[in-house]
Amino acid sequence: MLPKTYVAVALLSFFVAISLLVVKFWLYRQTNSQAIFSDALESIVNVAAALVALSVLKYAGRPADRDHPYGHGKIEFFSAAFEGGLIFCAALVILWQAIGAFAAGAMPRELGLGVWVTLGAGLINGLLGLFLVRYGNRHDSPALAADGHHVLSDFWTSIGVVVGLIAVRFTGIAWLDPAIAAVVMVWLLITGWRIVRRAIGGLLDAEDPELLRTVVELLSRRVGNGVIRLHHLRVIRSGSFRHISAHLVVPEFWSVLRAHDAAEVLAAEIVNELPGRADVDFHTDPCERSWCSMCDLEQCSVRQQPFVKLEPLTVDEAVVPDDSVHTIDR
Repeated sequence: MLPKTYVAVALLSFFVAISLLVVKFWLYRQTNSQAIFSDALESIVNVAAALVALSVLKYAGRPADRDHPYGHGKIEFFSAAFEGGLIFCAALVILWQAIGAFAAGAMPRELGLGVWVTLGAGLINGLLGLFLVRYGNRHDSPALAADGHHVLSDFWTSIGVVVGLIAVRFTGIAWLDPAIAAVVMVWLLITGWRIVRRAIGGLLDAEDPELLRTVVELLSRRVGNGVIRLHHLRVIRSGSFRHISAHLVVPEFWSVLRAHDAAEVLAAEIVNELPGRADVDFHTDPCERSWCSMCDLEQCSVRQQPFVKLEPLTVDEAVVPDDSVHTIDR
């Protein structure tokens, strides 16, 4: 099950988004600024994304079952992709509105009020976004992390709007207002694309370099005393759940029971050291007397070469498949 705080954090994001949405649309009515309208429209996306994240987190917290042996966590990537799509839609609406405002040439009003209220809303979003990103990364929640990245983009949007409104106020150039909205639109397109790309990578089980390096470092510290080498390492993320599988090279004269026990002990140690939830599955391979120079097992009756030294395990070696494992330079 996911921590109960996941839901509390998602609720916090939702209520803050609702509050700022009301404030920004009120401000738009007061100022008739297209830049503020673009900021307010992004807040609609914040509300929808927070609501989706809240629903998704409850489903993602369900334990693994027969139909979903790796759990339900991957639905968080759908939430992130949905949020990215909403951002794209908001950007298109902003573009349409900005074109109309540019053609009309209307001058926004109450710019002082617009600057201070937008700045205050932006600072709130900045603090919330940093909190969501850090919490999501710490607890491996793609949905909360994506929500946080979007809220942070809203912060930068607000800062851009503030700078633009100040420029309009001091220059009196009306077209700067829709121009700012157009810049916001471009920024949203970039943000939406980044979120969608990250979500698609998770759905397609794209390699997570940081997680892979962490797993290899944990395994490398345990090479020796019969755990000779490791290859065909695969790491799959499903929300906050990780499934790790690899082939473990052990002495060929070990019994099935001994090899099984060594693999189970190693798997338990890896699970305990990784944050969040994880499942580790090792397939044991016999050494076939081809790893003698890297095997420090003292009592070995089939050794063909003297032991030289324990080489640190690398990512490139760990992920190599079975048919290539004997081509590695040793």
